[in-house]
Amino acid sequence: MHTLPKVSPPPTLSKSATPHIPKHPAPRNDPNTTASFIWPPLLSRTTITAIVTTFRATESPLPSILPWRDLHRQEMNCQITKDSIHFRDGWTREFLLFDGPTTVGYGSLAVAGPWKDKPTIYEFHVAPPARNRVFDLFEALLAATGAVAIEIQSNDPLLSTMLHTYAPGAISESILFHDRITSHHPAPQGATFRPATPEDVAPIAEQKLDSGATWLLESDHQIVATGGILFHYNRPYGDIYMSVAEPFRRRGLGSFLVQELKRTCYENGHVPAARCNPTNLPSRNTLQAAGFVPCGHILVGRIAPR
Repeated sequence: MHTLPKVSPPPTLSKSATPHIPKHPAPRNDPNTTASFIWPPLLSRTTITAIVTTFRATESPLPSILPWRDLHRQEMNCQITKDSIHFRDGWTREFLLFDGPTTVGYGSLAVAGPWKDKPTIYEFHVAPPARNRVFDLFEALLAATGAVAIEIQSNDPLLSTMLHTYAPGAISESILFHDRITSHHPAPQGATFRPATPEDVAPIAEQKLDSGATWLLESDHQIVATGGILFHYNRPYGDIYMSVAEPFRRRGLGSFLVQELKRTCYENGHVPAARCNPTNLPSRNTLQAAGFVPCGHILVGRIAPR
């Protein structure tokens, strides 16, 4: 079992204690200061540098961040779309975040696959007691990683804030959906939902459907749609995908197929999720007709010059 270093709480004063009042206002980076103040002009340049450099990000092996990732996943409590890439050899670099000597979180940088030549921060977690320093910690992460972009799920509030602060021109790549409504669509045109078999490869190809699909709809002895459930995200979530052959679209087959894939997902102990391109109106309508509800976006943005 991984153990997590404790984050030291700020010191407290007893009711009878008289706090020491400094001659000059305390600097904004003093973790023991809660009163409001004006940034002191009397601090030397050397003192300011010392305060800023208490926040740092240090590249670390994957096992060292796993306890922090467990906390991040618990807090997210949803499908994490980039969950698996940590374990793809050479795809990521991991960084522990420090406030002085204390470890307070981690950040992850994608450097391979779609992110080759475009190092991208895609995870950032800070322990709650240190979140009044998130901007300082994120800037330390930016400096250590050399990242040029940020990619997030908008249902991650901490990294969403960083994205809109440091990459204000972000765009949506996908809409994320979670399951909230149970639909009861009857099988259209007597369609049958069943697993795909090796004998189905040729007819699937004839309809220009996904040859790797594990489930299909058959109607009048024809394969009319295919789909499946991907499990390379954090369990228990399964990502549903599907496609309907062109001659059979707009007949309710897609929403029925998604409905049955959702049922299969639950029957096997998983939780269905889905996504689609923001401009793909038919997919959006199909997912919603089957009970999926939008819950966020995958957003990508290049870090603005500073």
